[in-house]
Amino acid sequence: MATYSKKYPHAFFERGSWYHRTKCLKEDYSVSYGKVGGFRSDSEAEAAYKEHIEVFNRQMKAKFIKQGENTTFRDYLIYWFQSIFSERVETTTRYIAAYVIYTFLLPSITEDIKLRLVNTEYLNDVLESASKFCNSAGNKSRELLYIAFKDAVIDRMIPNNPVPETKPYARKKPKIRVLNREQIRILLAAAKNRNWFLEILFGLYLGLRKGEILGLKFSDFNMEERTVHIQRQMAADITIEENGMKIVDYTIVERDPKTEKSNRVLRVPTIILVELEKRRQLVEAQKARLEDAYIDEGYISCQKNGRQHGLASLNGELTRICELNLLPHITVHGLRHMFATILLERGVSIAKISGMLGHSSVHTTFEFYLEVMDADEKMLEFMNKEFVPDSK
Repeated sequence: MATYSKKYPHAFFERGSWYHRTKCLKEDYSVSYGKVGGFRSDSEAEAAYKEHIEVFNRQMKAKFIKQGENTTFRDYLIYWFQSIFSERVETTTRYIAAYVIYTFLLPSITEDIKLRLVNTEYLNDVLESASKFCNSAGNKSRELLYIAFKDAVIDRMIPNNPVPETKPYARKKPKIRVLNREQIRILLAAAKNRNWFLEILFGLYLGLRKGEILGLKFSDFNMEERTVHIQRQMAADITIEENGMKIVDYTIVERDPKTEKSNRVLRVPTIILVELEKRRQLVEAQKARLEDAYIDEGYISCQKNGRQHGLASLNGELTRICELNLLPHITVHGLRHMFATILLERGVSIAKISGMLGHSSVHTTFEFYLEVMDADEKMLEFMNKEFVPDSK
């Protein structure tokens, strides 16, 4: 499993040496992705990456950014995505953006119009065409165009950003599925004797994201203080090619939490501490049985040999439990929503809930849970009285 450097964003350790990703401009102007290794340190790999990407960006600029005012809208979008936007976002974000650019936007640009001549009316036509692909296409296309044109203004390629005046497209509201008291009782009773009971408790009683659950280690828990430090997540590291839309390699890597505020300390309900000790004993028994064949990286949620579970494994288990017990289908994120809903029903403030969830801002929490603030269902018995964020 690749391990990313905490200090250098493009360096990762794999198979005995340090690596960095590579990008190659092909004859058809698409980009293929790869990796190169053999570096002795993360700093050496990062320095090599910077040299590599400078050469790549010069090639991209020579191909797509024409002299004077002749750069076309289409060429600018390709250049912007590959050389600017892709360099400042995570792989999964880049993959989604690539799909929007190459599937929705570029096919909607039917004229070879110069970037400097693009106005609000023209963009409205492009967005109208893009919006027909799916429900979220219009909104996501407009979001990306806003960022692209903002960067063009910063680079003095155009005098102003025409996107804010374009027709807005409604953002699809997040659907929140919350089980009632009886359904939660059935869910927990069914999960009690299965292998994923503790992970389900992490989602329902701590509100953790899927990657945060899979990234938990025994060392993150302070048994005396009855707290847990959320300080990492497991995430997909995707190697993509062919305009950023084809996945050619997929691995699970350890990363820092999603946002700065996602690094947090939470108090832990008693039920989790009890199940945590059971899991610790199970893991120790597996270590003793497998000896050197056990891969000990300290993770709580792991396979019998210590290796990480796949990112879809917990959702798969929830699906099976729901189907076997005739429950509405829920996901790990659904458990997180239920956690927040229970707290709302207890009268816990939005600001406090936002901190517990690790949201980047209170606005994010408000947007998701506005519609359930007045819910009548009460599920207080599922929460421990000490179930509040640590004050540290």
